[in-house]
Amino acid sequence: MSANGNVELSINNHIGTIEFSHPKGNSLPGAILRKLAQTITEAGKNDDIRVIILKSSGEGAFCAGASFDELIAIKDFDTGKNFFMGFALVLNAMRTCPKLIIVRVHGKTVGGGVGIASAGDYTFAKKGASVKLSELALGIGPFVVGPAVERAIGCSAFSAMAVDATTWYDSSWATNRGLFNQEFDTTEELDNAVNSLAEQLAKSSPEAMQELKMVLWKGTEEWDDLLETRAEVSGRLVLSDYTKNFIKKFKAK
Repeated sequence: MSANGNVELSINNHIGTIEFSHPKGNSLPGAILRKLAQTITEAGKNDDIRVIILKSSGEGAFCAGASFDELIAIKDFDTGKNFFMGFALVLNAMRTCPKLIIVRVHGKTVGGGVGIASAGDYTFAKKGASVKLSELALGIGPFVVGPAVERAIGCSAFSAMAVDATTWYDSSWATNRGLFNQEFDTTEELDNAVNSLAEQLAKSSPEAMQELKMVLWKGTEEWDDLLETRAEVSGRLVLSDYTKNFIKKFKAK
């Protein structure tokens, strides 16, 4: 695994598998976010791909969310907005991709990772894949990922996660509220289910799946502007002394 993380696309039998990785819990630095968004967009345009699997590497966390190293290095509003726009670009790439996206969640997921899981057209998880929106504890808030999470689980459940920013919500809670569509006891069962659905969809009509994708995401047409506005809010709040001090204390543990 690269020290700076990586995003890789592989294609097999009309299934495009996108895997992102980072040695710090599959966290998401700005460069990885932009590469992930670009890879999703390119896969959507590739005629050899009919369905996409989105996953992360390893057996630990699915995604540790934003890179604390980058967050603490932000010194001005433009840099802050640019960083959080990375999450907006990924979510909008998933939303506008004409291919159905299956997300495979194998472990714990924080912040931006919850957004990615929420934006899947079908999301599988392994039991034990707890989720947390920790942003408010950092002095920010789940502003960019909020629309995706709320779309998946509803306002009440999103409010619970956003307000109680220190609690891990277990995979059963997430499945019962629609964040995950199915959960499995073992990695083998998880992979079998992911591959089975992907193989089924790879044999389906590309035109029908594209039309279905448009129906599933109806009502989100304003997200380009909405998520940019949310990135501006986060870009301003990340400059606060509260956030800087929180991250310093966290990294010192």
